[in-house]
Amino acid sequence: MNADVSLVLDFLNTLDAEDDTDVLRSVADWHAWAHARALTPGAIDEAVRARTVLRDAAGAPADDTAATPGAPKGGGDDGPRIPVDVAFRLSPSADPQLVADDAVSAVFTAAMRLAVLDDWRRIKICPADDCLWAFYDESRNRSRTWCSMQVCGNRVKARTFRKRAGSSGPEDSTAGRPQPD
Repeated sequence: MNADVSLVLDFLNTLDAEDDTDVLRSVADWHAWAHARALTPGAIDEAVRARTVLRDAAGAPADDTAATPGAPKGGGDDGPRIPVDVAFRLSPSADPQLVADDAVSAVFTAAMRLAVLDDWRRIKICPADDCLWAFYDESRNRSRTWCSMQVCGNRVKARTFRKRAGSSGPEDSTAGRPQPD
């Protein structure tokens, strides 16, 4: 996975519905996350807004950001315009580069590069309400739905089957999502 994909996914997954954790609930956690990636953290409220807008753009379910009070929802195709501090670095010895000053700008810059390369549409949010994990769809036709068919897809299919069959069996106890490689 390339660096842009990793950065965007890491940022989107600062909200973990399965473990009920959110890096952006605490300034200390946000700063630790940014510093671990050699980035300058910036304001936490900007990070919350950026994550919300990016998760919306990646197809997050409508109630995905309910766990983040005060975070605005995006706005569809004509969604919010967000100012980003990005510089354009030119050098005779290297290709032109976009350079961001802080973590949020770096994430937006990475997302923009993914969009330019037509890879943004591969960033998706698992629709399982107990997961909502961001993942990169590596399928040839970009048709993957779940972060893991073996875990989330299986859970949903089992629940749907039990509902159709009228069964009231125990809740699926399949272990959590697979860990990234």
